[in-house]
Amino acid sequence: MTRSARLPAEFFLENRAQLSQTLGDQSFALVQSADVMWTSADGSRQFRQESSFFFLTGIDQEESSLLLCPGHPDPAMREVLFLRETSDFIAVWEGHKFTKNEATAISGIQTVLWNEHWGTILIEMTRRFSECYLYHNEHARSSAPPNFGQSERGRRWMQRQYPHLSYRRLAPMADRLRVAKREPEIKLCQQACDLTERGFRRALSMIKPGILEYEIEAEFLHEFVKGGSRGFAYEPIIAAGGNSNVLHYLANDQVCQKGDLILMDVGAEYGGYNADMTRTVPVSGHFSKRQRAVYEAVLRILKRCRNEWLTPGKKLREEYQIEVARGMEEELIDLGLLDRSTVNKERAEEIPEMNRSYRKYFMHGASHSLGLDVHDVTPVEAVIEEDMLLTIEPGIYLPDEGFGIRLENNVWVRSEENGGVIDLMADIPIEPDEIEALMAD
Repeated sequence: MTRSARLPAEFFLENRAQLSQTLGDQSFALVQSADVMWTSADGSRQFRQESSFFFLTGIDQEESSLLLCPGHPDPAMREVLFLRETSDFIAVWEGHKFTKNEATAISGIQTVLWNEHWGTILIEMTRRFSECYLYHNEHARSSAPPNFGQSERGRRWMQRQYPHLSYRRLAPMADRLRVAKREPEIKLCQQACDLTERGFRRALSMIKPGILEYEIEAEFLHEFVKGGSRGFAYEPIIAAGGNSNVLHYLANDQVCQKGDLILMDVGAEYGGYNADMTRTVPVSGHFSKRQRAVYEAVLRILKRCRNEWLTPGKKLREEYQIEVARGMEEELIDLGLLDRSTVNKERAEEIPEMNRSYRKYFMHGASHSLGLDVHDVTPVEAVIEEDMLLTIEPGIYLPDEGFGIRLENNVWVRSEENGGVIDLMADIPIEPDEIEALMAD
């Protein structure tokens, strides 16, 4: 029995078939699982599978590898899954590991071998084929050094061990398949959003002056785990008062004070897919006049993103983000935070976006992709596509006034002909009157 729903084997079969079509007859591809991440002593963190490996196999287990070789003369060798063989010792200390039959049922891969056969099969492939596709993280938003996990170790080892092969990058092709989401993925993301709603409603009933940020965090976690989630999709941000102006605030250890706002950037994981919600609510249950004015400005931008600006075919940064920025400038002018003459001058002189005055108050992007990763893969050309899952997350941050407001929903991008953008978080309270009414109950 698993905590959450699983994607059907047909989903993974289709993913591998699409990827295999992009490989030449003289090539093979290797994709490897994530490592178990260890703490500084002898403990380990909860296992989190490498997203593309999961997308291609559905196998949520360490020390696993996928070999794709569409041009192999033996059909049984065109898809091979390698697994760690279990033992009585492993069963006692770590629990159940996949059998070959279980792995086939999940992935649809008919040829499943133990890792002890890896070397023999690999040698045969390197003698038969001249090209090798290797996968490693090429996420556009990743500025950190490569995670030196199994994929990176394997990539470097292959290039040293078999220098005669012509090596190719698999990530551009594999990531491209993940951009547009299919119905089973949408359903899992919707379930993650529904769990997030349950957590938010539970937390909302507990918020009052004197509560600690981490006590609110605990209310979310309770609902997530109870509902079959492994927990948070990412490290939660529970930021009261001035903490709400810190975009990646993670301490969650301060007291919520009367009159403050509290910003909660939280999402549940479900079945490997993720939600990403932000709500900002008044600790005392009522917005001040100024807080409500800023809140309503942010909410108007969110609605305009969803109803007007977020459309397939539009460039995510060069077009969509600019529309959001121009709309935000107008809201900031109305709030008395920007001067009309300054904004008009910046527009006339085409001042670079990074240097414009509005970025003092709204300094991040309005949307990002969502899926197996919270910041999921984005098309290289960064064009909004039909069936993408995106966040919408405008914000206004006012350190001098002691609060920041961000609101965030997750949407399924659809063209007008297909019904328009669908808000997966439409049932999560966001209107200020509704927030106040729920907190008064």
